[in-house]
Amino acid sequence: MLSFSQILLIVGVFATGSLAQYDYKEALGKSIMLYEAQRSGKLPDDNRIDWRDDSATGDEVVGGWYDAGDHVKFGFPLAYTVTILAWGGITFKNGYDSAGETDHLKNSLKWATDYLMKAHKSKFELIGQIGDGDADHAYWGRPEDMTMSRPSFSITADKPGSDLAGETAAALAASSIFFGLVGENSLKNECLNHAKDLFEFADTKRGKYSDSIPQASSFYNSWSGFNDELAWSAAWMYKATGDQLYLDKAESFYNQFGLDYLSESGIGWDDKLFGVQAMLYDITGKDLYKKRVNEFFDFVLKPERYSPKGLCFLSEWGSLRTSASQVHVFLQLAVTKGFRPSEVENFAKGQINYMLGDTGRSFMIGFGNNFPQKPHHRGSSCKDMPAPCSWDDFNNQGPNPQTLVGALVGGPDQNDNYNDARDDYVQNEVAIDYNSGIQSSLAAMIQLGL
Repeated sequence: MLSFSQILLIVGVFATGSLAQYDYKEALGKSIMLYEAQRSGKLPDDNRIDWRDDSATGDEVVGGWYDAGDHVKFGFPLAYTVTILAWGGITFKNGYDSAGETDHLKNSLKWATDYLMKAHKSKFELIGQIGDGDADHAYWGRPEDMTMSRPSFSITADKPGSDLAGETAAALAASSIFFGLVGENSLKNECLNHAKDLFEFADTKRGKYSDSIPQASSFYNSWSGFNDELAWSAAWMYKATGDQLYLDKAESFYNQFGLDYLSESGIGWDDKLFGVQAMLYDITGKDLYKKRVNEFFDFVLKPERYSPKGLCFLSEWGSLRTSASQVHVFLQLAVTKGFRPSEVENFAKGQINYMLGDTGRSFMIGFGNNFPQKPHHRGSSCKDMPAPCSWDDFNNQGPNPQTLVGALVGGPDQNDNYNDARDDYVQNEVAIDYNSGIQSSLAAMIQLGL
């Protein structure tokens, strides 16, 4: 017969999916360092990544973040990443404060929003990409050593991109709220002014950005179109301004575009449907939106969604980021709306702890036990400067010479199989959007004392 303590132990494992305890504050701080490693342009004096230096200082707009293991600045996923990081910073600021990481988050968002605002060249012109993806991917080396042409590609009134303009408006609106919370009022106002113009651009000049910037279509095609971003950005504009006009637009878009259906993919850089439903539920509390949030939570809790070791598997490409992104949104609603809190907390702990080590390995580089050694990432695969770096380093069978601290890799397949190989860009690449969900979730879990 089991003892009472053994029964409690089993119940604890069942409820949380994990017995291990992880230092979420350490993981949060390390995640932020990924964004510092991805910086493009002239690095600040307080740069903490000793193997990085100035790069791409000849770009039409200097700064921003490199997207992934490459050196293109793709505006669509970059803006989405900023929106999610700012959202986490708004609701879970106490978590960042407790970890001593609020200033580092502020610096990250300053770096990214400065780039986005400079890329907004005029009311109806926004640079959406810098660097040619094909030329960039033909190069293996440091960003500091690049010599290829890095063209800029824009959306305009004649070549619109409501998805890109809308997501950038959302990013700057969300950031304006965060900057207000940390006393950066001038920056708050600057972000909000750009957001207003960008929302007008998105709303009045309709079109899909990847049609106007075909160079993006092989990498970040807007598969879901722009309807979701119009509603998403309108909701964020309401959150930032309190102007009923924006909420009316968001709800009108929701009905007009037929967005009242179950999301089966969850929120990500392309499809914001679940994000729209969550935001409108958060803002209005209406059962119309709560119903869809409940349906999607029930969907992700179904046993058939899970790998044998407990990963909620929604996407083959970037399986971990997809799970973490849903965790973050559910944590938002658990805090702001009291949405199924015990279930959300158990879901969050099970998923985030899976990523930090519950399977016997961490999937966050530089954190915990047996973390990835060979991510698909150019800069970290290179030896210390000034040693040359080339495709020979890509083919090197050893670990990356530089530790890409804090990066969350793509992750395992639906059977928990994972390939720590530099040539596996499905399971072992990193990206700025990959970290946004787990970082915001970690801040929430710290704040909640999980």
